[in-house]
Amino acid sequence: MDLNTIWEDFINRMKLDPAIIFAEKKLMAGIPFLYVSVSSHISIEQSTDTVKKHAVKAMKGKRLTLNLYFVRSEKNLYVYRMRFLVPQEKMFCCGNLCFDCIRFKDN
Repeated sequence: MDLNTIWEDFINRMKLDPAIIFAEKKLMAGIPFLYVSVSSHISIEQSTDTVKKHAVKAMKGKRLTLNLYFVRSEKNLYVYRMRFLVPQEKMFCCGNLCFDCIRFKDN
């Protein structure tokens, strides 16, 4: 699973939203930040809900979770620390007879 394609899909969805003027991902010290410029009548709560809505659509059908934290705002620009997280558990059998092998899980 390539997270770059998830990010591209997410950013493209954000740009199509009429309430969003500008959306961009910036990496700083290896941490992804989302810069969102919105219409002047949009509140921080509405902006956050919009970000979550489009992130859920971009993650649909994949085993990802969203980590979203509001960082700061300046007029109608909001900055979030945002990550798509991949599960930490094994999803396939590697053949090394591991004690936590996916074959031994009860579904």
